[in-house]
Amino acid sequence: MSSSRKSIFSAPRWLQIGIVVMALLAIAPPVIELLDQAFWLDVFTRMLILAIAAASLNLILGFGGMVSFGHAAFLGIGAYSVGIPAYYDEYGGFLHIALAVLFSALYALVTGAISLRTKGVHFIMITMAFGQMMFYGFVSLEEYGGDDGLIIYERSDFNGLVDLYDDTSFYYICLASLAVVLFIVYRLTNSRFGMVVKGSKSNERRMGALGYPTYRYRLTAYVISGAICGYAGALLGNFTEFISPEMMDWTRSGELIFMVVLGGTATIFGPVYGVLAFLVIEEILSAITTYWHLIFGLLLVLVVLFVRGGIAGLLRTWFSKKKEAV
Repeated sequence: MSSSRKSIFSAPRWLQIGIVVMALLAIAPPVIELLDQAFWLDVFTRMLILAIAAASLNLILGFGGMVSFGHAAFLGIGAYSVGIPAYYDEYGGFLHIALAVLFSALYALVTGAISLRTKGVHFIMITMAFGQMMFYGFVSLEEYGGDDGLIIYERSDFNGLVDLYDDTSFYYICLASLAVVLFIVYRLTNSRFGMVVKGSKSNERRMGALGYPTYRYRLTAYVISGAICGYAGALLGNFTEFISPEMMDWTRSGELIFMVVLGGTATIFGPVYGVLAFLVIEEILSAITTYWHLIFGLLLVLVVLFVRGGIAGLLRTWFSKKKEAV
């Protein structure tokens, strides 16, 4: 018992904080039920889904230096992978997830193969262009609602293994999915693969001179990121029970980028902190005033200017100072 306790307390500070946050998220449903605030369960479920999407973006943005302004397209592809089969009365959950991951990965492979031949602002613009192509492509699909969107009348069916209609069960599925995704990102970024991706961010030419095919590594990371975000899209489609091309708009990609930056790029739990802060502040301000967009925008600008490293960096600095004081 003492050795296990020692191993927990000897873990890195960022991991200890992350475990505490995940533990708090795990006990959120009973606390919300006790307080009779069912609305907040929806807010936190949405937060978990967007945290998965933000973690996938952080894999290429934070660790790989690839600023994708079309990442929301993967969310839309995942959501439509649930909505279109449901339109034809096909509600198989395993099929929905498989389609979401497969089509998102294929889209990432094709667009990434082209986009990664550019750098800097050109990469940003071409990813946004591909995202808008998907947006307008789905707007033109009148069969599936076009710009008006498509209602999903039944959530994915997993043959009785899980019940997505139970809000608490759905919440814990999203929480478990987030934990798995964070573990995958951690293992990837600390493997040889991840080291090459991070090295390419710092100096791609030098990594190439060392014999690493950086283009392939970066493309692989891009495909993995897209597949994970597509999975988040499938969860989002089930959660909202309504899908529309608006999910793919470049402004949604901008929100994902800001969530990652707000939480802390190139950190494992940063996207979780960023999404949590983004949604909670949004809900609180919108309940106070109709001009909440202005206040929210100013807060976000201040965070970017004065909180270096995002919330994760702020927590790291605070705990370091506290440790020095002790």
